[in-house]
Amino acid sequence: MNQKIRHQIFTRWRAENPHPTTELEYNSPFELLIAVILSAQATDVGVNKATRKLYPVANTPETIFSLGLDGLKSYIKTIGLYNTKAENVIKTCQMLIEHHSSIVPDTREALEALPGVGRKTANVVLNTAFGQPTMAVDTHIFRVGNRTRIAPGKNVLEVEQKLLKVIPKEFMLDAHHWMILHGRYVCIARKPKCGSCLIEDLCEYKEKTEIDSE
Repeated sequence: MNQKIRHQIFTRWRAENPHPTTELEYNSPFELLIAVILSAQATDVGVNKATRKLYPVANTPETIFSLGLDGLKSYIKTIGLYNTKAENVIKTCQMLIEHHSSIVPDTREALEALPGVGRKTANVVLNTAFGQPTMAVDTHIFRVGNRTRIAPGKNVLEVEQKLLKVIPKEFMLDAHHWMILHGRYVCIARKPKCGSCLIEDLCEYKEKTEIDSE
């Protein structure tokens, strides 16, 4: 795929959705951080259901830490892997209190040092909370990058590095949101909805579906 086509793809996505953002609900960098930690191998819908009950009660490092492990688990037990996630969230809150004055850091190194925070989570927080042009490659972006040939790669890091290199700078800040939404609702895993795809004529996927699949 050449740069002219990539530019057209992102131009169309921007025209359709000028201000994309995460579907996780949050009102502060801390709320976003916790929501992203909870979202690993879980849906945004499921995480939002839990945080709608949790955040009115506890939405700072101190208040969540004071809930304790069992207290936190009672709010997030509907989310997959909640035992491990609860431990990570409590430890993260403790680290934020002790080492960062309860403020979410805005550097990759500091974020990735927090329990339960890997490269993808750090990228989401850096991009969405702090406006940094990072690329958080999840399964949706990995699939879209490879299927469309915008940025093919053997693993998530390869796709991330390629996207950072080939996405035109004017689209970089919002690019990962457009790609996630495209993968979540149009270029779905089992059978992509090529018939109703905004970029069907620009995509280089060889096995396009003839009609919009339900």
